[in-house]
Amino acid sequence: MSNYYATTDLSDAHPEAQVAEPLFGDFGGTVEFYGQVKTLKVFEDNASVRATLETAGEGRVLVVDGGGSDRCALVGGNLGQLAVDNGWVGIVVYGYVRDADELAEQDVGIKALGTHPRKSEKGLHSAAIDKTVQFARMTINPGDWLYADADGIVVSSTPIHRQ
Repeated sequence: MSNYYATTDLSDAHPEAQVAEPLFGDFGGTVEFYGQVKTLKVFEDNASVRATLETAGEGRVLVVDGGGSDRCALVGGNLGQLAVDNGWVGIVVYGYVRDADELAEQDVGIKALGTHPRKSEKGLHSAAIDKTVQFARMTINPGDWLYADADGIVVSSTPIHRQ
């Protein structure tokens, strides 16, 4: 990404911004990313994650609240490639991912709790789209701004980077 905004600097300059608990690892080929947020709340069913990543990302970050479930992965190599192909800059998953080697080769930022080899079910549960989600001591609304790098995740209701 040509413009990079360090989460440490943003957090120092904007103490009102939310900072995620240090729960997330980096799994995408890009570590630093930022953009406006689109939210999904799902549980062990990634059909809506796929459907969303099939749409134009327009430089946004998809935030997936998977409830922290450790029974399956919600994002894998195929979905990572969809994100790249459709212009999503990042995915934050409060849950798990798979195909870690594939994801590491893709030009997209991916933060998740870890890896899990099991795929999710399809059509098992419905999803909540564009709703407020809460995890990792953050409340994230659709349209918020999310900044991520190796040090963590910072979220603000307004852009806090130099424009």
